[in-house]
Amino acid sequence: MATQAILDKYDMTIGIECHVQLATQTKLFSTADNDARDAEPNSKVVPLDYGLPGMLPVLNWEAVKLAVKAGKALGSEIALRSHFDRKHYFYPDLPKGYQTTQMYEPIIGPGLVKAPLEDGSAVDVRIHHAHMEEDAGKLTHFDGYSLVDLNRAGTPLIEIVSEPDIHSSAGARAYATELYRLMTYAGVTHGDLYHGNMRFDVNISVAPKGAAELGKRAEVKNLNSFRSVERAAEYEFNRQVDLLERGEKVVQETRGWDDDKQLTVSQRSKEDAQDYRYMPDPDIPPIVLTAEEVAEIQAGMPKLPSDYRANWQSLQLDNSVMTTILAHAPIAETIDAIHESFEPGITKRVVNWFSSASADDIDVAKVQSGLVGPNRLSELSQMVADNKLSSTGAKEIFLYLFDDESKGKMPEDIARERNLLQVSDTGAIATVVEEVLADPASAKALADVRAGNDKAIGYLVGQVMKKSKGQANPGLAQQLIRERL
Repeated sequence: MATQAILDKYDMTIGIECHVQLATQTKLFSTADNDARDAEPNSKVVPLDYGLPGMLPVLNWEAVKLAVKAGKALGSEIALRSHFDRKHYFYPDLPKGYQTTQMYEPIIGPGLVKAPLEDGSAVDVRIHHAHMEEDAGKLTHFDGYSLVDLNRAGTPLIEIVSEPDIHSSAGARAYATELYRLMTYAGVTHGDLYHGNMRFDVNISVAPKGAAELGKRAEVKNLNSFRSVERAAEYEFNRQVDLLERGEKVVQETRGWDDDKQLTVSQRSKEDAQDYRYMPDPDIPPIVLTAEEVAEIQAGMPKLPSDYRANWQSLQLDNSVMTTILAHAPIAETIDAIHESFEPGITKRVVNWFSSASADDIDVAKVQSGLVGPNRLSELSQMVADNKLSSTGAKEIFLYLFDDESKGKMPEDIARERNLLQVSDTGAIATVVEEVLADPASAKALADVRAGNDKAIGYLVGQVMKKSKGQANPGLAQQLIRERL
């Protein structure tokens, strides 16, 4: 972590390029399957992906639609005319000798992402543009040789290029996180970070405070977690500051992130645009859209994170809780459906169950499928409000809802099966209260309560709950104890 003295002396400037794999069935220009997760190497390819002579690309129109939706999520204008260019470089994972991208006329124009920080503030990050392009293959290096897997070659991507508006490692993480939310909520990508559905390239430079120009930048490539984005930015800032403090120069280069060692390592010098010899691709016609087509594509957009934040203002959620709930779109959709039909207390109780449960307990797929949906969750929360269930019993049932065995059962049925329904019969509880107060073991607690130590009544309530096997309504039990005393 950089010291305050260093932060007072140097400015950190970060821009991020994010590659987003579009959620299409097939690749950008070929009929090959776009889902290469856990597939055998070179099994998701057709001749076009190998760059064989005579194979002509055909644009996947579904990828264009997803790019138009991404532009809406980024608050960007969509170019009604865009075209593809060839970016030339020679590497084994690119059989054609060039990558098809959009250098001069990208489909997505300037936009803005407002990324919330943990302290409740936000960092505004301008989007320079976002363009469509195909991915390259994957190289696996061994001692003395490398293997090429072209399953990923031709995968449809959009590359989102930010302006250098980020000035802290926490801001970099917040931006990457919000970008992930925007793309997954909009349905643009599946968002599987482990399999590289979104990859972040962090460009970071350091300059003395007040300097007129930014320092030389290093680009840390292919980060696939929000934590790595933050830690790589922090490490790289300290590395560059250390060089400047020793009177050395920072060189423009591409670096990789070693997650095991928590440091960046040099990979190669950074190329400039002219090194790639960009030229228009003569095999692919321009993308021509009308304003009506753009409006139609964007008309069916689902709610975005900002919509949910606005809807949930009455819930007064902590920032950490909001972050947890917004981590998965199906959970946010479910909570919003409850919020639209019930008073805030019912919704907030469901929010607390989700936010306090461990990641291992929550299967998002069960929420997405509707197994753990608004009907069962709202009934469960209402049962607590009606004193039919204790908070402990409700949490037990909440976790059970994720079990396939619970399918077709409503919370009240489950509570009855598990003997969790609270007893709110005044006479029945009064009998238990009398037994507890007559028990010699309660004498000290009784004396403490009569002496003014109100907290001691908790012991007596606990004994009532114990004797009733957890079924007594604790609020009613406490009321009866106070009346009896």
